[in-house]
Amino acid sequence: MTSRPHMKDPERLTDEPGDKAGQAGPRKVFVRTYGCQMNVYDSERMTDVLAKEGYEATDTVEDADVVLLNTCHIREKAAEKVYSELGRIRKVKDERARSGKQTMIGVAGCVAQAEGAEISRRAPVVDLVVGPQSYHQLPGLLNKAKNGETVVETEFDIDAKFDHLSQAADANPVRRPPAAFLTVQEGCDKFCTFCVVPYTRGAEVSRPVQQIVAEATRMAAAGVREVTLLGQNVNAYHGDGPDGRTWGLGRLLRHLSEIDGLDRLRYTTSHPRDMDDELIEAHRDLKSLMPYLHLPVQSGSDNILKAMNRRHTRDDYFRLIDRIRQAAPGIALSGDFIVGFPGETDADFEDTMDLVRRVGYGSAFSFKYSPRPGTPGANLADQVPEEVKSARLAELQALLSAQQRAFNDSRLGMVCDVLLEKAGRQPGQLVGKSPWLQAVQLDAPKELIGTIQAVEIVKIGSNSLFGRLTDGQDSAESYAPDLKEVAFDA
Repeated sequence: MTSRPHMKDPERLTDEPGDKAGQAGPRKVFVRTYGCQMNVYDSERMTDVLAKEGYEATDTVEDADVVLLNTCHIREKAAEKVYSELGRIRKVKDERARSGKQTMIGVAGCVAQAEGAEISRRAPVVDLVVGPQSYHQLPGLLNKAKNGETVVETEFDIDAKFDHLSQAADANPVRRPPAAFLTVQEGCDKFCTFCVVPYTRGAEVSRPVQQIVAEATRMAAAGVREVTLLGQNVNAYHGDGPDGRTWGLGRLLRHLSEIDGLDRLRYTTSHPRDMDDELIEAHRDLKSLMPYLHLPVQSGSDNILKAMNRRHTRDDYFRLIDRIRQAAPGIALSGDFIVGFPGETDADFEDTMDLVRRVGYGSAFSFKYSPRPGTPGANLADQVPEEVKSARLAELQALLSAQQRAFNDSRLGMVCDVLLEKAGRQPGQLVGKSPWLQAVQLDAPKELIGTIQAVEIVKIGSNSLFGRLTDGQDSAESYAPDLKEVAFDA
């Protein structure tokens, strides 16, 4: 589980009376984000909602009148890490109280959904517990908590949340960073036996097309050049279209590609069972749809895939990859892998290694299985010993790292379009993203931030590519060579 302070840059608010503790000036909110891109997006929306109520974002806990932990429940001991963080924040709250300043503490996100009232019981310092569908209610919930009520709001009401997204997007009409997230779908109906998402995020629900297009259009007008569509199972998107029909993700992407100024589209995270012909054809036809696809398979063993309730086989996955690469030869694949799922044998693990060698990934994420309370996998027999899981993970990661190095090396000498997003660590340096989601560093004037430039890749680093500006713009055709020619085997 990763964490990061979430910081927005809203227009400066005029000073106004503080909260009941009597602070002068604008009230401040600190949001710490754990986990996935969906949580990053939700944190932005929470900050936007509170900005409408006079709260200014801060990246310092000590300055905050409201502290929100937007939590993730995917990794092992996620809740314990939250409680540990709450212990540190309690000291800040006590110190501010001695100065007559009130600090409200909230736990949001998936740990809040899973733990509910248990959080308030174990950590009385917490003033409110808010599930991932209820952030739009934050102002009212904060008022209840300030009046001494115990606030635990974890009821599922995704439709109401979506109704408020477009309103929240208008709360901060200043210029935005060049790349942004946009939620189009939430929840999951797959019920993989290792996963808590169906229990913390609920059933699959998709936003209406017109609502998504309106938000994307505002993003483009505010300077966003690249949008990543988000969903727990994003390629299962099935939103109501303006023509009265249900639209899939492929059709939605085609519509979004027509928005002026929106030059790059991505989406994550996908399930192999929902990769339909229309979406594959979008990868073939749309220059703005970046040649990168995160398509988790989790295991290469049919036995383990069945135990995981993935409802596809390794051969299904191979055939799907062949279809995708036939449509988009320059595409880079990313994936997720779990090692040490209950019952995984040496032969099962070797099937995973074989799948990785045959597919060839540009990047991937891999983890040791950890039982999540409330999931079927936690009650399965034949739990794999920790030392076996560690050894298998090390072997898999060595292979995946070799493949990633091979893919990165294949970019050397290539000219590609790079979206320049921010200043680098060195003077005169900018950092951007390649079409394949690699970090690219180059010397360029800061005035080019927010533009897409043709860049020649001149050096391959351990964590990023290095390039130099060239004249003109790149084209989609130069995104090749066909990645089947890359030497992926370790």
